[in-house]
Amino acid sequence: MTDREILRRIDHTLLKAVSSWKEVKTLCDEAVQFKTASVCIPPSYIKRVRKEYGDNLKIATVIGFPLGYSVTAVKVCETKAAIKDGADEIDMVINIGEVKNRRFKSVLGEIRRIKKVCDKKILKVIIETCYLSEDEKIRMCGIVTEAGADYIKTSTGFGTAGATLADVELFKKHIGPKVKIKAAGGVKTRDDLEAFINAGADRIGTSSAVKLLSGGAAAGY
Repeated sequence: MTDREILRRIDHTLLKAVSSWKEVKTLCDEAVQFKTASVCIPPSYIKRVRKEYGDNLKIATVIGFPLGYSVTAVKVCETKAAIKDGADEIDMVINIGEVKNRRFKSVLGEIRRIKKVCDKKILKVIIETCYLSEDEKIRMCGIVTEAGADYIKTSTGFGTAGATLADVELFKKHIGPKVKIKAAGGVKTRDDLEAFINAGADRIGTSSAVKLLSGGAAAGY
């Protein structure tokens, strides 16, 4: 697998609370130069990035991030605002407490409402695997599929642990044929990147891929 092939699957990510415009702009410049799948940025920067870069890059953003326990109406409002500002892709966090309460219809309904707002734009559903049992992860594979989301995503990167190969392999067994997988959190090396893609991840959310691979990509490897 070439560096360029890996970079095309990267959501080049910067979501720290202290992210400055200078840092966001550097992220976007790198995404354009190395042709990553998207940038994943805080909602407050979407409008400025869209104005600065036009259609030269895909913008992903986060909703209900990172804890997921905003009420559904707030998440819907956030999603509408993000799309109006120019977001192409939405990464939403589920209400993890509702999963623990086994109120799965509520979780399903929330995802469906946000997918309706997204319409044809990509929706990725973050289930924060570090807090879920295997049974809950399997249940969420079914719910994400039933809700019509485009991706199931492992993690926010702000929980107690990030993506694992075991979780990606579990997802692959239990999601529907139209659902793709995004791994995020703790993917730090080139070997990690390639291993997650080989395990079944279509996208990887990380801040380090461009730094790891830009030399090879720039050289045409």
